Amino acid sequence: MHLCIDYRELNKVTVKNRYPLPRIDDLFDQLQGATVFSKIDLRSGYHQLRIRDSDIPKTAFRSRYGHYEFIVMSFGLTNAPTVFMDLMNRVFKDFLDSFVIVFIDDILIYSKTEAEHEEHLHQVLETLRANKLYAKFSKCEFWLKKVTFLGHVVSSEGVSVDPAKIETVTNWPRPSTVSEIRSFLGLVDYYRRFVEDFSRIASPMTQLTRKGTPFVWSPACDSSFQELKQKLVTAPVLTVPDGSRSFVIYSDASKKGLDCVLMQQGKVVAYASRQLKSHEQNYPTHDLELAAVVFALKIWRHYLYGEKIQIYTDHKSLKYFFTQKELNMRQRRWLELVKDYDCEILYHPDFERAEIAVSVREVTSQLAQLSVQPTLRQKIIVAQLNDPYLVEKRRLLETEQGEDISISSDHGLMFEGRLCVSEDSAVKTELLTEAHSSPFTMHPGSTKMYQDLRSVYWWRNMKREVADFVSRCLVCQHVKASRQRPAGLLQPLSVPGWKWESVSMDFITGLPKTLKGYTVIWVVVDKLTKSAHFVPEKSTYTASKWGQFYMTEIVRLHGVPVSIISDRDTRFTSKFWKGLQLALGTRLDFSTAFHPQTDGQTERLNQILEDMLQACVLEFSGSWDSHLHLMEFAYNNSYQATIGMAPFEALYGKCCRSPVCWGEVGE
Repeated sequence: MHLCIDYRELNKVTVKNRYPLPRIDDLFDQLQGATVFSKIDLRSGYHQLRIRDSDIPKTAFRSRYGHYEFIVMSFGLTNAPTVFMDLMNRVFKDFLDSFVIVFIDDILIYSKTEAEHEEHLHQVLETLRANKLYAKFSKCEFWLKKVTFLGHVVSSEGVSVDPAKIETVTNWPRPSTVSEIRSFLGLVDYYRRFVEDFSRIASPMTQLTRKGTPFVWSPACDSSFQELKQKLVTAPVLTVPDGSRSFVIYSDASKKGLDCVLMQQGKVVAYASRQLKSHEQNYPTHDLELAAVVFALKIWRHYLYGEKIQIYTDHKSLKYFFTQKELNMRQRRWLELVKDYDCEILYHPDFERAEIAVSVREVTSQLAQLSVQPTLRQKIIVAQLNDPYLVEKRRLLETEQGEDISISSDHGLMFEGRLCVSEDSAVKTELLTEAHSSPFTMHPGSTKMYQDLRSVYWWRNMKREVADFVSRCLVCQHVKASRQRPAGLLQPLSVPGWKWESVSMDFITGLPKTLKGYTVIWVVVDKLTKSAHFVPEKSTYTASKWGQFYMTEIVRLHGVPVSIISDRDTRFTSKFWKGLQLALGTRLDFSTAFHPQTDGQTERLNQILEDMLQACVLEFSGSWDSHLHLMEFAYNNSYQATIGMAPFEALYGKCCRSPVCWGEVGE
């Protein structure tokens, strides 16, 4: 506890010392590569600085014991922080930005090795002794791998939020006045660089702080309040930027605001966002997306000047910004600013933003992200009781007049063994959404989706409604190109006699690098059952590594195939691969050069998988490799027109269960 005098009147007439206090994020940027830390806290730091004799009377205060004056710096004086900061910078000027960080009376010593740290610690302690500055030993910590400093936890991994500060946020009561909202937003704003889309989330509460806005705590405000708490609880560890490496920026814009993420080596450095100003609400989409890029370059210019930068945007026309012939005045001003940076604007439709999510969110279990609805069947059965048509069918069944109608063990009305779905739009929409856009289905086409549903469910005009639902899916419209049958007379390959006797293989390359380093998908398809395996790989794998994966992912599950059809990729024409297949007794059939129609089956599957990849990263969180196993399940468990059933059914005799088929399917 410190004695603090009310010096407000004195502070009003004091000439302000404008000595700058360091920015918190600038201090943490010095910690790149540090692994050992020590923290020193000075004892009553201000009291170690004497006041000039002529100014001592100005500090006088009155108590019931009489009048007193401070001969050392008192807490509460307006210039106290800046004067003490000036002192500390002069004392440690030889060590700043090398192995010492100072913020007023807090000192952090950081080193890359323990040997270095011993020397650094000795120098700092000797400097304190020489300048007669004294530390409070109970508040000092030495030789730490992880240290709490200025409300953050610092380690070799990066910078994260201090759990003690988060506890204050999570226990914060719901604001009941504008002042309380400002207090809450002021606290969480200190950690906004850890929160993706901060401005969008905080927008409902921010609106209430504007002049003339009546205070009405709406459900949107409550949702914003709770989401900000949750985001801080699950805030990621931010990496410390390395000035010798390039940066990647992901920018996005909407009518709700501008959002951007700065990354390096696949790790998040910082998030930034802001709401749109009133005049920006009228910007066209192109200018709004460009404004997000400019916002990112401005706010992180101290990192980005002189560095190589890749900027990813989901607005395709921005990639031609540097070569665009006609620009309006606003775009010309921004072009002059952007040209100061060594940057390249690239397009990908939200594909890369999914890479961010794996750093943004601390995923503890993949199952926690699946939209599994075990009560969907019960909802459908309850809705049957409110549908006049189905109620009449149930009545006819009770009088033994209903043909092909039955009652299941859980009292659901069945037609030809399929669960009847009522005309209740909410239940039907939930079922269609689960069957189309869950991680177990991955946006199938209308024919596949209808065939998958019709084996389990029934309702009137089912095929048309499924087709209408798929045609309105924005994700499908965004990622799926129109398909048409290839022209010319094609000679199909012979049908093999047994499962996984003849397989085809191909690679999908050039994918965005995931945090695990994957950039390639190995696609292996059985010609008979159409079942497939999607294996994530690294482009740096050697031929022997590919052979090892072949044995563990294919041979282990299905045995040695008789023949393998592939293109003339160097992986398939290498001596090692040919020698391995010769030893296993497998025949290699290569397609004609520049004639992918030879293996049309795999080429078509590649198109399906690429559509799934794009739909997945638009719909779900996480990088593409974290969802690849679900894409494989969705493909193998969905209807294939060429064989009239799902690959799983052709391979195992029946389809596998999924959330849509949660009830009595296959039993």
